[in-house]
Amino acid sequence: MYFEQFYLTCLSHASYMIGSAGVAAVVDPQRDIGLYVEEAAARGLRIEHVIETHLHADFVSGHRELAALTGASIYVGASAGATFPHLPVRDGAMIEFGSCRLQLIETPGHTVESICVLVADLERSPQPFAVLTGDTLFIGDVGRPDLSGDRSPQELAGLLYDSLHAKLLTLPDGVQVFPAHGGGSLCGRQISAEHSSTIGKERLTNYALQAASKQEFIGLLTADLPARPEYFARDVEINRAGAAPLSELPTLPALRPGEVVALLEQGAVVLDTRSEDDFGAAHIPQSVHIGLDGQYASWAGILLGLDVDLILLADDDRRLAESRLRLARVGIERIVGYVTDGMAGWVREGLPVEYVSQITIEQLQQLIAQDGDRLQVVDVRRPAEWEEGRIDGAVLKPLTTLTASLHDLDPARPTAVYCKGGYRSSIATSLLQRAGFTDVMNTTGGFDAWRACHRC
Repeated sequence: MYFEQFYLTCLSHASYMIGSAGVAAVVDPQRDIGLYVEEAAARGLRIEHVIETHLHADFVSGHRELAALTGASIYVGASAGATFPHLPVRDGAMIEFGSCRLQLIETPGHTVESICVLVADLERSPQPFAVLTGDTLFIGDVGRPDLSGDRSPQELAGLLYDSLHAKLLTLPDGVQVFPAHGGGSLCGRQISAEHSSTIGKERLTNYALQAASKQEFIGLLTADLPARPEYFARDVEINRAGAAPLSELPTLPALRPGEVVALLEQGAVVLDTRSEDDFGAAHIPQSVHIGLDGQYASWAGILLGLDVDLILLADDDRRLAESRLRLARVGIERIVGYVTDGMAGWVREGLPVEYVSQITIEQLQQLIAQDGDRLQVVDVRRPAEWEEGRIDGAVLKPLTTLTASLHDLDPARPTAVYCKGGYRSSIATSLLQRAGFTDVMNTTGGFDAWRACHRC
């Protein structure tokens, strides 16, 4: 039997292909489906089954396009209210092909329609060797219970407890666990960077499974829930109906600088996808900077949403195409064009530019010593990171809520921003400039460099 995990690092998303006797099933596909089609062809497999463990909130699935291309059937939990052609899954449903047996079990909690997939290789044993847990059980965590529009987090957490303890934790310790997300995903709070585990290991080490009672579990999961990104609800609805094929996206127009200026005046936003250093050296005023080399699409979804007209600025055509694809993976499709010749073309027209100083930890220390009374030091990490250590005198302004929490900062004072390594802080500097801050600095290396420096 063939079994493969496909891990999309930029979204911390795992999908799966399982094959036997020339037939394949794909579980939780990403929006761009070419990799599954190519892999199936290389393995001599026909994709006949597409399984969604739930209606995903943090990315747009390619289930509908994959089914249309291959003729596969789509399976989704019966409670999903899906409006595309599908087979509604009830507890205990079976899919068999060759030596592969997939048993689908209902595991509500993260969402009401969540299912998990027990995988057995009948040539080895009729008992499952693995379970694909979707967002029900992660490595080191469980799915957040606050994504329903009509169920309270407490109600969903109670359902999740029952799903875990009555179903998943009754499996043998040796059964391998393969979730839909890894570390960095917004669908949990402390998901491990590992991509697989076992039921036994999670039983012993997963913090959420240590709760002594159902009530303790509910309290643990619903206390201090991080803010739910607004685009999550939109992605759920896109997935409920099934997204249009990527091939239907229109060709992006090349925009001359004068056209960009006109669109900016109408409310469009330039999304600068270059590196922190390049953005700092020169950028279009009022740009939002989200570097392509990080969790670009997730941050774009959180900070910009799906309803803003975006103008892309990229290093070259290849990275422009990558930028657009990654935005489409989270449902951002309102791209009105791209800046012709990038910053070089903008500068040639003699149009104004802005800058962000890139400072080292050593330079930040000097600024604190010389001008500590005026300097504002802003930490844009998550509260949990802040609790593990911070720079003395800094103020916590998590990036997810930064623009709504600037009332106690002075836009006229010098402001140095740091995060873990410099990626999020560069995003933050662009948001601060848009809010009228005139002297902002990005701390390269971030708190990791600060900690290393202070260990020397």
